[in-house]
Amino acid sequence: MDKIKGTGVALVTPFLADGAIDFNGLSNVVNHVIEGGLDYLVVLGTTGETATLNTVEKDQVLAHVKEVNNGRLPIVVGIGGNNTAAIVEEFERVDLVGVDAILSASPYYNKPTQEGIYQHYKILAEHSPLPLVLYNVPGRTASNMTAQTTLRLAYDFENIVAMKEASGDLNQVMEIIKEKPSSFLVISGEDALNFPIIACGGAGVISVLANSQPKLTSNVVSLSLNSENEKARALHYKSLDFTNLLFAEGNPAGVKAALKLQGVCGDEVRMPLMKATDDLISALKEEMKTL
Repeated sequence: MDKIKGTGVALVTPFLADGAIDFNGLSNVVNHVIEGGLDYLVVLGTTGETATLNTVEKDQVLAHVKEVNNGRLPIVVGIGGNNTAAIVEEFERVDLVGVDAILSASPYYNKPTQEGIYQHYKILAEHSPLPLVLYNVPGRTASNMTAQTTLRLAYDFENIVAMKEASGDLNQVMEIIKEKPSSFLVISGEDALNFPIIACGGAGVISVLANSQPKLTSNVVSLSLNSENEKARALHYKSLDFTNLLFAEGNPAGVKAALKLQGVCGDEVRMPLMKATDDLISALKEEMKTL
């Protein structure tokens, strides 16, 4: 799956003041990140506030990104949830023409056992029309997908091709990288850990930071993948304070505030999220001067 190596971006979904989707803003974001040199787009992930989009809106966002992208970059679409049967139905319903892979987060809220997580992905793998990317984000799902479960799935299903790892546990990440099949990709899901994860053998990142700073993010990743570690390390630490600010009041409030400062799109979010505070906006503005 060379199409999902390097730098992917977890696209935001811009909104207007009345809460409607800002399709002009979405066009601006897509063009902004493509012009910044990214490798692929990820649509309808957590950063896209997918939990607050209805079915029609999800279809509209995906269709719009396809149209604006116009075949320039590969597309990964997020299709997940905590109802296994409903996800299978989504595989059949969503227009996946022009999509290259599906990203599916480990089930949230239900807190399944490791066997439950395995059986969930087994069913998805048996029904998915596209390659599957696993997504472990215990800070949101309330359950960690262990290295053993990830490796079991990686070896048992050829169409499970990658893992977006956002556990924050480098020991777990390294265990997966050490024992995985050679073709299976481990992708960073936390911008603050992009450099160390790639240095350990990761294949890149699905990034929030790249919405605002696509060129910088892409440079860190490409330098890291090429083992130009001194240059990569310098850029990584240059952007680290800004990266941490993006998450200081929750995602995507921070990155949307940054995008508004850059004139790319607005900073509206949907309830129950709140827009970035004035203090955070001021801090982002100051930090952006160094970037």
